Amino acid sequence: MERTRTWRPPYDLDLRLTLGQLQRGHSDPTYRVAPDGAVWRSARTPAGPCSLRITASRATGEVTGQAWGPGAEWQLDRLPDLLGEGDDPSGFPSHHHPLLHDAFRLRRGLRMPRTGLVLAALIPSILEQKVTTIEARRAFRLLVHWHGEPAPGPAPSDLRVIPDAATWARIPTWDWHRAGVDHKRSRTVMAAVRVAPALERTAPLPNPEASRLLKLVPGIGVWTAAETMQRSHGDADAVSVGDLHLCKQVTYALTGTPGDDARMLELLTPYQGHRHRAALLIRMSGAKVPRRAPRFAPRNYTRI
Repeated sequence: MERTRTWRPPYDLDLRLTLGQLQRGHSDPTYRVAPDGAVWRSARTPAGPCSLRITASRATGEVTGQAWGPGAEWQLDRLPDLLGEGDDPSGFPSHHHPLLHDAFRLRRGLRMPRTGLVLAALIPSILEQKVTTIEARRAFRLLVHWHGEPAPGPAPSDLRVIPDAATWARIPTWDWHRAGVDHKRSRTVMAAVRVAPALERTAPLPNPEASRLLKLVPGIGVWTAAETMQRSHGDADAVSVGDLHLCKQVTYALTGTPGDDARMLELLTPYQGHRHRAALLIRMSGAKVPRRAPRFAPRNYTRI
């Protein structure tokens, strides 16, 4: 049965920019953008799986969410959080640098989405550890197609719901191998799903405490916790320290010289509370470090 909720955000909202932060590449099986501009998401909520179709009216500023499945009501109750109601960018000090001033002005509708679903944000982040984006997104797509389930309702035919913790725990070794996931990452996923209920209980906690608890799971460090917190908690300050490219991109954009994580954190100090927002705006601005070396080639673990 379809459930519907209409909500008018009390701020400018760019639906695609905001929700696009949750998409794990164009092949993400849990996210689709329809030809009419509607955004489709699947989710596994505490009440069960659901499909969510979100549209925004330019004329009225209203956002309409249509949901199907056992988790429909849970998801619609949290529609404002998903669209960044808990995010407050008003204190962002864009005046510190002209690039960020322009990027912030041009993207006034960008908000930090908060899904409230920790495991769903954590597992793709684990799959992205120490590998190329191509490898990680392929692995996520294959595992969700093999072990997830079709999204409920009249969703796009290829929209899938991410597996629950018990299903992740049952994935056989050969499927991890076929998906190109090495033992270290699959072992970290197993460690996370064993404490899945405890992880989900971090959703309402203050961001620093939730991040601290995430990092107690073996294999989850600063980078993985930040990538998770950005999505599950809408944390605008969670910087992805340890990212191979981000530190160089941020430091180059702000100074003209690529630097390391320490230099990035130093430059982001004036943006305390909004450091992830600043880094994200720099990425969205298109500022890139000139390439002087060949790209890191994806590894084929299925041949090992």
